[in-house]
Amino acid sequence: MPEEHVAARIKLEREVRGWSTVKLAEEMAAVGHPINQSAIWRIESGKPRRRVNLDEALGFCTVFDLTMQDLTGPPGELATPRIRQLAHEYVQMTREYRQLRAAIDQNQMHLHEIQMELDAYGDKGPEQRGQVDELLRLEERALQRNLHPSRAYLRNQEQSPAGE
Repeated sequence: MPEEHVAARIKLEREVRGWSTVKLAEEMAAVGHPINQSAIWRIESGKPRRRVNLDEALGFCTVFDLTMQDLTGPPGELATPRIRQLAHEYVQMTREYRQLRAAIDQNQMHLHEIQMELDAYGDKGPEQRGQVDELLRLEERALQRNLHPSRAYLRNQEQSPAGE
């Protein structure tokens, strides 16, 4: 039975991701467990079914982010392919959110450091405060001009290689 479970799980995981057997073979090679696509087809559908060796099983676990127990267990116990796909997307998006949140936190810390340095300069006197305020206004206006849609054509012209 575990061989049948493994074959069914590989097919399920591959299909949930929308991968062909070729794509799965590429993913396996990328993680250091090469297997050709015809071998994957024979594992999933062959008569007789091709057995999965331990090295390949470890590769499938890595590619699909499964434990060996999940790979060898009955695949029908884990809902429909759509629910599996949604769970996969949820985990991926949560991971991306955490990465973005960390980047935002770093950005906020850096902004705070800059603000403190600008404030320290501005605290030296009204002339310095005026300089900081004017520089910030100029930078903001320049940024707004460059973001305005009417400037897109000019930005594209500036980025074109010479001689065009």
